Amino acid sequence: MDHTEVMLRSEEIYKGKIIRVRRDTVRLPNGKEAAREVVEHSGGVCILALDETGCTYVVRQYRYAFETELLELPAGKLEPGEDPAACAARELEEETGLRAEKLEYLGQILPSPGFSREVLHAYLATGLSQGKPRPDEDEFLTVRRLPLEALYRMVLSGTVRDAKTVFAVLKAKALEEA
Repeated sequence: MDHTEVMLRSEEIYKGKIIRVRRDTVRLPNGKEAAREVVEHSGGVCILALDETGCTYVVRQYRYAFETELLELPAGKLEPGEDPAACAARELEEETGLRAEKLEYLGQILPSPGFSREVLHAYLATGLSQGKPRPDEDEFLTVRRLPLEALYRMVLSGTVRDAKTVFAVLKAKALEEA
């Protein structure tokens, strides 16, 4: 069976700095019509920076939507037309001050495909050297260094819940054990 839904009409209902929201009317495979709300987002990157001792670098920051601080990998939003690897290098340095000799692509995830077109690209950064962090003026975070194994256990226990961090840590551990 073909599960494709065909867009019949589209209406922009919100346009902000980071997202655009549209309401589409679609024809379902059974011929009926339904509404779909879609969030357009430029996408982003996350970076698992791993030093020669097996330690990673995470950031603790307040996430307003969940009214709590979360422990996450350094990450950021892609600028229109920006190469994800270039974005990863830029965001790693801005948030942690770290520069990487090597960025290895870990893959991409679709964090909320039921309503969002956001695509997140994950990278493993190695060959690290320390510089000075330059966070955005509206970005308040604390950098923390953790052994990858400890971060992995935090993911498994549910202490770390951020989807991009969970994905990148599990992928890095799987590659390490392969």
